[in-house]
Amino acid sequence: MNSSLPTPPCILILAAGRGERFRASGGSTHKLDALLGGPGSPTVLENILAGVQASGLPWHLERGPHPGMGDSIAAAVRATAGSAGWLILPADLPLVQPATLRIVARALVEASAQHPEALTVIQPRFQGRKGHPVAFSAAAGPALMQLTGDQGAASVVREAMAAGLCTALPTFDEGCVLDVDTVEAMEQARALWARQQIPGRE
Repeated sequence: MNSSLPTPPCILILAAGRGERFRASGGSTHKLDALLGGPGSPTVLENILAGVQASGLPWHLERGPHPGMGDSIAAAVRATAGSAGWLILPADLPLVQPATLRIVARALVEASAQHPEALTVIQPRFQGRKGHPVAFSAAAGPALMQLTGDQGAASVVREAMAAGLCTALPTFDEGCVLDVDTVEAMEQARALWARQQIPGRE
């Protein structure tokens, strides 16, 4: 797409969390600094940044510190307030594919064109599981900027669902549901990352 979309949405990479669950499960580093393979392999954060950059979409990295995910989202949306919408992507999902980002972005642009003034949401799914990035139209901006606490944007998603404007988007990308909150999940991500190296990321 790179971006064949006339006004592409902005990817918001949320990297302000403390990673306490990962350390509690036995992790020796912050989860975003953990390597996805052996020495010389990318860290979790490096890999997600590479994938986002490969998508060709505009992006913003939100490092914080912030007390909760809602605060991180609000800060990131305020920093990119002129965007045509947002794809919210927690940084602990390092294996989301560039193609998935482009597919979600295109679905948001198409939904926004059909309902230009409405708060619309696109949520990717893998084998029925809700995934990321969750995409929000520009009309969601005011609500997103008011978020606080640890619940993220769930209240905004519910608002779109109530209006019948939240679309589930099936994908074949396991990376959209594979976060690395625990050491066990990190091992699953490392196995998937190793498989992705042949023949390539996409």
